[in-house]
Amino acid sequence: MQKAQLYGEQAEKSKVRTALKDIDLNISWRHIANDYFQKSVSWFYQRLNEVDGHGNPCEFTPEEKEQLRGALVDLSVRIRRAADNI
Repeated sequence: MQKAQLYGEQAEKSKVRTALKDIDLNISWRHIANDYFQKSVSWFYQRLNEVDGHGNPCEFTPEEKEQLRGALVDLSVRIRRAADNI
């Protein structure tokens, strides 16, 4: 099986990616990676898709999942505040 095909199949199975499916196209993952994790967007996408650049499995640690949850909550509060100020 080719690495690209394996990567695609693994990304489809990602629990985190599935949980974020509803907002996936509306969020700047680059912003989340840089501002909340101080990491590159490629690092973030590797964990989001649960496969690293070499085709090996990888995932967010429990602490990183909590950090992502906190980032999304923070962003939701900021969006709500902006909406309330319109």
